[in-house]
Amino acid sequence: MENVEIQTYLASLGERAAAAKTVLQSLDSEQKNRALRRAAEALIERTDRLILANELDYEKAQNAGMTEGLLDRLRLTPERIKAMSEGLVQIAKLPDPVGEVMEQFDRPNGLHIEKVRVPMGVIGIIYEARPNVTADAFGLCFKTGNAVILKGGRDAFYSNQAVTEVIRDALTEMNIPADAVLLIENNDRVVTTAFMKLKEYVDLLIPRGGAGLIRSVVENSTIPVIETGTGNCHIFIDETADPAKIIPIVINAKTQRIGVCNACESLLVHKKIADRILPALGKALLEKQVEIRGDAVVQEQIPEAHAASEEDYGREYLDLILSVKTVDSLEEAIAHINKYNTGHSDAILTENPENAKEFLRRVDSACVYVNASTRFTDGFEFGFGAEIGISTQKLHARGPMGLKELTSYKYQITGQGQIRP
Repeated sequence: MENVEIQTYLASLGERAAAAKTVLQSLDSEQKNRALRRAAEALIERTDRLILANELDYEKAQNAGMTEGLLDRLRLTPERIKAMSEGLVQIAKLPDPVGEVMEQFDRPNGLHIEKVRVPMGVIGIIYEARPNVTADAFGLCFKTGNAVILKGGRDAFYSNQAVTEVIRDALTEMNIPADAVLLIENNDRVVTTAFMKLKEYVDLLIPRGGAGLIRSVVENSTIPVIETGTGNCHIFIDETADPAKIIPIVINAKTQRIGVCNACESLLVHKKIADRILPALGKALLEKQVEIRGDAVVQEQIPEAHAASEEDYGREYLDLILSVKTVDSLEEAIAHINKYNTGHSDAILTENPENAKEFLRRVDSACVYVNASTRFTDGFEFGFGAEIGISTQKLHARGPMGLKELTSYKYQITGQGQIRP
């Protein structure tokens, strides 16, 4: 597409989204909830259509040599489609934040001031090979009265098309503008970059994907951005950790799904328990086909381990690879995590309440855990129904972003004829 064609195409989408948002903002909670439930039903009813489209994407990605972790992200199964549907149902059950009076007060001059939660308007989302994001993004944006323009990755093109089609058809059945959700159906990078500058129509842009995508959006966008970061997530096994908890938590965090941002990528072990913990833990990881990259102590206790480089400690693998390092103290563990983490999710396994408290207080991440897997950093698990992404920044939204994070607010002031002296 030529530059003028691109601008015309995107402006058309922007105008359609802007028209839809005015209707969405007039819907009451029950109207929105009925539409969400209908969209959820439609996903189940048209499972075969979604699977067929996903198979086209999956086969193409396999032939292109996509890694196992990314293929797992891409795959749609009946169970995952059911989960997408359940996510929309859960969103319908949640309280509608739009119109919530966040605070109110009266001034000495008699003015009554209310701070009221309102929709953002039009939200743009750029994401990679995660078809479930299409449904999650629609559901959360729709419930909060926002229109959404989606730019999915080329690897999930047919899957995203199919999910969007099913949702738009469901909205049409409910006499609601289908343009509440729009998909950019052009995979040219020039189009994606131009979308990042559609400030006239888009009020907020959210990237969801790998480090390269997020960096590109942050550097190129003229639209305000909420940064959803990569996940170099850590688990620190303290010297007081309960041996019965260690292996189940680490195996879950690392291997339950390897291609997700809340999977554990780095493990720290207190040296005082390394000889007692590492052999059994190493055996369990190797049985799960995990490649271990560790320091000298780790290699001594787990002969199959490879030497870790400095780069390994800062990597999000999204693969069956885990960096393992031994440390002398809680202080060293916290310093290491704050140096190499991405501000996503980090955990401590400990039976020492003071160590747990110190870890919670000092580790600078959106989600910090004690004696639990990092895999719980997820909007569904937090009770948000779904999520638009996991923010690793500190402005406006941090951690899994649910309904409230997709709203802004305005002040409503009521007087009785006051004028300013």
